[in-house]
Formats: sequence, C-alpha cells, structure tokens
Amino acid sequence: MRAVVQRVSQASVTVDGTVVGAIDEPGLMVLVGVTHTDGPAEAKKLAAKLWGLRILDGEKSCSDIAAPLLVISQFTLYADTRKGRRPTWQAAAPGPVAEPLVTAVQEELRNLGARVETGRFGADMKVALINDGPITLVIDV
Repeated sequence: MRAVVQRVSQASVTVDGTVVGAIDEPGLMVLVGVTHTDGPAEAKKLAAKLWGLRILDGEKSCSDIAAPLLVISQFTLYADTRKGRRPTWQAAAPGPVAEPLVTAVQEELRNLGARVETGRFGADMKVALINDGPITLVIDV
C-alpha cells in the first residue's frame, strides 16, 4: 500500500461539480494506492502511520490535535514509467480489490478517533488544496 501525504490548510474533492469531501482547517490530504499483495494488515498499518505522523505545526500529529484527514483513492500511485512514454498500471490492484482496502484505511482512521473526509472511489475527482509548508511525503507500508 502506498500513500502520498500532503500537509494542508484546506482541501476538497468534487465529483461532477459537487463537493463530496472537504477539510477547512490544518490537516492531511492523503492519496492512497493499493497493489495486488495488499490486505487488511497493510490498511491498518497505514492508518496508524497517518494518524501518528508528526508533520503538522510544532511536530504534532493528527492524533495530537484532532486534525482532519481527506483520504482519496489513487490507483496511479502504482504507475510504472520505466519504459517508454506511456505508464502502465499493472501494479495497481483492480477496483474490487482496492476499494474495500481504501475504505478499510478510512474506517481504521475513524476507529482511532480521526475525522475523515473522502472522495468517491472510481469517480473523476477534482482535488483542490492549499499546501501548508509545503510538505509532501510518500509512504510505503
């Protein structure tokens, strides 16, 4: 499982012009990609890492200050661009495998006490954010 994490002061995701998820205070915007070998253990590990990651102001984590997270599925995190000019997506898990695992990350964060906003799996999403830093990390679990 792979995630790109950005520290933001606000972020939102829209589908067909309608906001489906948004945070309007400092927190994290997280893009989550799933590969074929991922399972519930990776989802739980990623959620714990995101909840405790100390990258907010004052080296605080979301758990320290109850900061929100906007968690969005993103299969393109597993693009292979080593050959040619056209990425391949073979390392990305198919939707029926990936969707429940992205949902598991979101639910595990909620179980930890997080306020979690989401995108819509498989939709053409438009993501807007204001970086706070900027801080962008890639996490592999």
